Amino acid sequence: MLEFSDVGFTYHSDHILRSVTFGMKYGEFVFLIGKSGSGKSTLLQLIYFNLMPDSGEIIFENYSSRLIKPSLLPLLRRKIGIIFQDFKLIEDRTIYENLAFVLETVNTPAKKIKKRITEVLGEVGISHKIKSYPKELSGGEKQRVAIARAIINEPLLIVADEPTGNLDPGTSFEILELLKKINNRGTAVLIATHNYELLKKSSARILQLENGILKEVRNSV
Repeated sequence: MLEFSDVGFTYHSDHILRSVTFGMKYGEFVFLIGKSGSGKSTLLQLIYFNLMPDSGEIIFENYSSRLIKPSLLPLLRRKIGIIFQDFKLIEDRTIYENLAFVLETVNTPAKKIKKRITEVLGEVGISHKIKSYPKELSGGEKQRVAIARAIINEPLLIVADEPTGNLDPGTSFEILELLKKINNRGTAVLIATHNYELLKKSSARILQLENGILKEVRNSV
């Protein structure tokens, strides 16, 4: 599904990633760990081609970083759900409107929008917040909305950038369990984190970024 081949990325002469090679299979669950500033967010942005490598090649499904046309980027990104640490919700829109916006951008028929929003809010456990605004939600509730937004187009892969970074330990584990549940239905999940307590709650594969070099520190059990 996803393949990095000898990928390098440089920013202002700093080598953020050096000859990174790894792959992910359909339905796999993977943690990406590393200190703050180690390049985890850069690697995630390379996955959905928000950034492009300076060397090497990234392939996601049939899309290559070397060959993809700009007009095809939206098609690739529909296959990837993105979860941000700071949620990135639209503050002056209700939860329903936040999710409807995602579906409207891909021309989902109006009849299907309400049905799909009801489904995903049920999946993440906040159906009762459908008419609320982001400012009325707790951090954990906002992250559940962010997860609902990430899965609403039924992606092949979810990439989560420090999804528990602003949450207390109890809520963090609830979010991890929710992502595990989504993974159990067949969606691949890649979580970038420096919350090592989460790793103890899972037997998933672990990749580590250090000094621009990626290595595998635990295979899936």
